[in-house]
Parts: sequence; structure tokens; C-alpha cells
Amino acid sequence: AGKTDSTFKKPFVLKYGINHITTLIEQKKTQLVVIAHDVDPVELVIFLPALCRKMDVPYCIVKGKARLGQLVHKKTATAVAFTNIKNEDKNEFAKLIEAIKANFNDRYEENRRHWGGGIMGIKHQHAEDQHRKAIAKEEAKKLG
Repeated sequence: AGKTDSTFKKPFVLKYGINHITTLIEQKKTQLVVIAHDVDPVELVIFLPALCRKMDVPYCIVKGKARLGQLVHKKTATAVAFTNIKNEDKNEFAKLIEAIKANFNDRYEENRRHWGGGIMGIKHQHAEDQHRKAIAKEEAKKLG
């Protein structure tokens, strides 16, 4: 009973819990972070995508914290992290990571909110037209 088995391997488990996942991301021990979309209050997970981008860890946002909870045998889970993957699943996991990076990490800049389109409202356009006409009249008076 006191003997230690030298062939003991770490179990392949999902890590969950915001504080634990944050620590794993900062230590770069995680390979993928999955975040639920319906976390309330949202401030609990709002920093995770930025942290993942900073530490170059792939992340994705999925529908439903209850689904993530099923993975870890709990009622709900706000986020889940993959730390180690079985060798036979590494090829599929690499394809999954590639797709996730293409859809979330690499598209961050194009998905960022762009305010305004350079087109003013109709009232502002009319006010600018009147202002331009007034300036043109004054210049015509000065010249003529």
C-alpha cells in the first residue's frame, strides 16, 4: 500500500472554475478555453477573451453554461479549459484548434465594433448644407 507506481499518469480531465482557468491561462498550461455565452453577471468572464489573446491561447464561446456543466458533471460551468489531450485524439484536436483560431482569435479585429459609418443623420446634413450656403454667401459679398 505504501508503494508508488512510477507508471502512474495524470488523468485527462477538464478544468473548470474561473479562478482556476485564469491561473492556467497565465501559466500557459491550457490548450483551449471554452466560455459559456449566458454567464450572469457577464463581468465574471468578460476578461477571459482578452487574456487568452494576450497569452496566445485559443478560446471559443459556446451556447449555454448548462452544456459546459454537463461536461464536468455539475449543474453549470461558466468556462472549461483543456490542459492535456490523449495521443489518439491530438489530430482531431489540432483540427478543432485550427478552426477555433480562424473563427475567434484571428477574426477579433474584424469583429470589433466599428462606430458610425461616416454618414450623418438627415437633420445634421441639412444643418451643414445651410452652414455651407451661409459661408458661400459671405465669401460672395466679400469678393463682389
